[in-house]
Amino acid sequence: MQHRKFSNNRIFIALAIEICFVILSLFLSISYGSKSIPFGDTMSYFTGGMTDEFLSAVIAARIPRTVFGLLAGAALGVSGALMQAITRNPIADPSILGVNTGAALFVVVGIAYLNISSGIRLIGISFAGALLTALFVYGIASVGYGGANSIKLALAGAAVSTALGALVNTIMLPDTQVMKQFRFWQVGSISVATWEDIKLIVPFLVIGVVCAVVLASPLNAMALGDEMAISLGVKVGVVRMFAALAGVILCASVTALAGPIGFVGLMLPHIFRQLFASDLRLVIPMSAIGGAGLLTFSDVLGRVLGRPGELEVGIITAIVGAPVFIWIVCKTKAKSI
Repeated sequence: MQHRKFSNNRIFIALAIEICFVILSLFLSISYGSKSIPFGDTMSYFTGGMTDEFLSAVIAARIPRTVFGLLAGAALGVSGALMQAITRNPIADPSILGVNTGAALFVVVGIAYLNISSGIRLIGISFAGALLTALFVYGIASVGYGGANSIKLALAGAAVSTALGALVNTIMLPDTQVMKQFRFWQVGSISVATWEDIKLIVPFLVIGVVCAVVLASPLNAMALGDEMAISLGVKVGVVRMFAALAGVILCASVTALAGPIGFVGLMLPHIFRQLFASDLRLVIPMSAIGGAGLLTFSDVLGRVLGRPGELEVGIITAIVGAPVFIWIVCKTKAKSI
């Protein structure tokens, strides 16, 4: 009973910290930018007491970006938790199945050969590339003895990502115009997010999160080993396939709209797996909330540090995430010795 009480206290503390962080990030995202707005005025806007039309317009313009950042961060957090679970790799992130590279290849092809520059067509081709690449990687890993196990998925993803990355460079480098257009997508940004983008991402987010929650318990069983999971009645191949598909849908939808944003899906799931003994029933919701706050806060940092312009959120998450990634690698190596 004492252990359970300690666990509940840990859950409550972690959840309270995350919720406070998300609320703080939300208000900072709305208040800070090229034009800073006092918190009091921000609160007045939401309580209906704002009288300054200019400040009202500024806040209204920042709300879609903030909402999209929260949703995208949550999607990346859940996707990372799923990928680490199905590959049993503590430093896996959503790109392990080639999602980002596949999306990048299709974007480059669309820009270079189909004259696609922006809008729903670019989003569609990016999502198609991410999904098809992930399915291709899963198909390769499924060939041979044992099916698509965690090691084969990681190896197949790395091989396909390397090959597709070479194709991206082959198409992009000879054409400076293609390189220029691709660069803005590749860096990862939520600065131009609109309500239409939010409407596009919400259905994918709902599908992915629902699948993740449903699959949490079977994935917990698979953490004990495929043989043990099978003895407990878990259909390992089916669970792994749907978990991978849910993770890809979540990551691909964000990548299609905002470009590849790294480290969010790596850092938080790993930290919460350490805190909650890899119990995905806790790791998944905690990663969603934490991812929402981290991506939104990183976007605010980009605006503050890049004044009078801004640094894209993909750059900030890389700057913040790289030291954490190094720490994770060192810690993992130390435990294996």
